[in-house]
Amino acid sequence: MSDVVYRSEVRIERVKGPVRKAYLPAEQKPVIFGMHGAVAEHYKVPPAVLEPHATTLDYVVAAAGGLTHRNLWGRAGGASN
Repeated sequence: MSDVVYRSEVRIERVKGPVRKAYLPAEQKPVIFGMHGAVAEHYKVPPAVLEPHATTLDYVVAAAGGLTHRNLWGRAGGASN
């Protein structure tokens, strides 16, 4: 088995309700995660409690889309669309 090349060190801080701050490597400010729209409705988060933010699922989908885009074009930034 090969040596570990990279280990991500992330810190998550609960803010209020579903809102979290994620402190990620190479980011100067924390990334805010939460709920919005249909996800909030599914988990029955009352609108008065809701401070809409992208969900962790939104970030995973965006990351997977970036990987797919990279694979389709052969390299990162290979095409503008």
